[in-house]
Amino acid sequence: MGRDERIVIIYFDKIGDLSSHMSMSKSSNATRTLPYAAAEAARLLGENLRIARQRRGESLRAWAQRMDASVATVQRMERGDPTVGMGVYVTALWLFGRIEDLPAIMSPERDLKAAELEVIRATSRGRRA
Repeated sequence: MGRDERIVIIYFDKIGDLSSHMSMSKSSNATRTLPYAAAEAARLLGENLRIARQRRGESLRAWAQRMDASVATVQRMERGDPTVGMGVYVTALWLFGRIEDLPAIMSPERDLKAAELEVIRATSRGRRA
């Protein structure tokens, strides 16, 4: 959904009168201030997803249908657009048979910075004892 689009929710209030509520969609500050390395990683992921689709001989239209997404959304995903919902990327990974790789990205065993901090904390406690 674009920044200028509005969602209109229509509902019946307690006395049965038709009412509506309008809300603006919010764009995340995180996507406006995306670090270069993160933007480049998203771009490369999108490019890799596009290559994988093409190598499988899938058209954009067919792929979008399989993903239950619009062609425009799949095109944005393939460009690495950070405003595309994570569910779209996860669905693409699932369709490509790569979903098992996603949780491994941040598995505790691979979180070297956290391990380093644990060693520093343990060393600091050892000095105080």
